[in-house]
Amino acid sequence: MSNAAADVPAHREWRNVGWLAFLGTIGSLCVSLILNYLLLFSETLTPFGRGMITATLLPLVICLPLFVFIGLKLAEIRRYRRELNRAATFDTLTGCLNGRVFTSLIERRAMRPSVPGERSGAFLVIHPEHLNTINLRFGLSWGDEALRLIASTIRSCVRAQDVVGRIGASMFGVFLPGTSEAEARMVGERIRASVSQVY
Repeated sequence: MSNAAADVPAHREWRNVGWLAFLGTIGSLCVSLILNYLLLFSETLTPFGRGMITATLLPLVICLPLFVFIGLKLAEIRRYRRELNRAATFDTLTGCLNGRVFTSLIERRAMRPSVPGERSGAFLVIHPEHLNTINLRFGLSWGDEALRLIASTIRSCVRAQDVVGRIGASMFGVFLPGTSEAEARMVGERIRASVSQVY
């Protein structure tokens, strides 16, 4: 959503709505008057025929554009809502969960009653080295690209049910539900080896 749209004053928005309602009403009245005028002086139509044409055409001419407009606005609102939900949930740079959502998710899972014999899972913290050096030598855009590449590599090394989040400027967290310590070590080593190949 653009910042320009968010900065429009409320009174201006209501004024725009008022003008739209006024012009739409005037336009509908004009269409209705013109249609009825043409039908009134048509000698080939019976009163019943005029009534049927009026009852059919008026909803099509007036209501169809109105409902199309309303439908488009509702679709636009839903799209904005999805964008806002995604922006509030995911880190815009890496596509991982942001730190707040990731931490909240892990806390909820930690407070969930455990089932006897069920493994709670493991938590990995991944802190790539030399990112500051990349930022200083090549610029922030290259550092951002390195973060995106690392995040993509981490996600490719874990399962679909595993949770990956960006918990710091250059730090990632990975929660592996139902994973033992030995399995978590294997996953961590796989991530380390994969990241070292691309970064």
